[in-house]
Amino acid sequence: MKRALPLLLLVGCVSYRAERAVDSPADAQFLTLRETAIHVVDEGPRGAPTVVLIHGFASSVGVWAPIMERLSETHRVIALDLKGFGLSGRPEGAPADYSPEEQAKIVLALMDAKSVHSAAIVAHSWGSSVALQVALQAPERVERIALYDAWVYSEQLPTAFYWARAGGVGEMIFGAFYDQRPEDKIALAFYDPEIIPQALVDTVERQLDREGTSGAALQAVRAMRYEEVEPRYSEITAPTLLLWGREDTVTPLEFGERLANQLPEARLEVYPRCGHFPMIEAARPSTRALLAFLSSPASPAADASRRAAETQRSQSDPQEEGGSEWDVGSRGSESEGGSRSSESESEVGVGSSESGSGSESESESESESESRGAAW
Repeated sequence: MKRALPLLLLVGCVSYRAERAVDSPADAQFLTLRETAIHVVDEGPRGAPTVVLIHGFASSVGVWAPIMERLSETHRVIALDLKGFGLSGRPEGAPADYSPEEQAKIVLALMDAKSVHSAAIVAHSWGSSVALQVALQAPERVERIALYDAWVYSEQLPTAFYWARAGGVGEMIFGAFYDQRPEDKIALAFYDPEIIPQALVDTVERQLDREGTSGAALQAVRAMRYEEVEPRYSEITAPTLLLWGREDTVTPLEFGERLANQLPEARLEVYPRCGHFPMIEAARPSTRALLAFLSSPASPAADASRRAAETQRSQSDPQEEGGSEWDVGSRGSESEGGSRSSESESEVGVGSSESGSGSESESESESESESRGAAW
């Protein structure tokens, strides 16, 4: 537990802020989606296949800097700061639902607003729970899925996250500790802390200083009710690539192996000498694997399943919430400005470790288990 607390409790009193961050760059693009200002990055050729990037907990679009440029050469790349994170709004009150289910509806609303019927979904850590929700809510709109070190099982939640569900206790924990020593917390998520990009540390520190961050993070933690949805993961038939750091102590490899067994069309890639951020510590091999996966043909079974889902959806009520791309009510209003903020443009250093194929994880020590809380 001594190692857990610094990592788990990334904020006296928690606060909220409904509007976009006051320090947002002038050229940052925002959409109002489901009553929240959502920061969006949209790059690459409009006629190319679309990839939607979903970051993890206590993170933002900036985490995708190591792969954004490569992806946008051949794909239209749409990334967002999830509700409560990055430059996006942190509302409280009636619409303040920070669950993966609600975040998935925001992703689908974003696709509607951008006139994107279907896309590949790429996610990291806690964002993987959002990606899987997108696939469950609208399987016909998900062409394939790639997940980096997914955080999607109840057993992955640290004890402090369960404590935080109690009224008053969560506010005390997050109010006191959430924004403390971010650099030390980030280091626990890397195999080699020496390669941590300073841009990543700077971005996290700026986010922690923004009004509403602690309250949004607390509500997101309280909404991590994975035990209610875990049995449904086996329903997801989209081709799936799991990219995992072998030495990840935040989301240990055993959960990657478990998810690979539960998802019918999943394949697991493991990277040695790599922690929770393969896109940084194993940038070259993991990016090669991602690009190859995105360009590979889908299996006949996956294609048939998606067509069946699309047919079923077209026969249902087109105004079903979170459903059809023609659901105008869920479209966002786009603000003027460029497509990428200065924060998302931060150059992030990359590692040079090569891909491995190991599939057996070492037994976790107590300190490794307790370090899971920063699903960055």
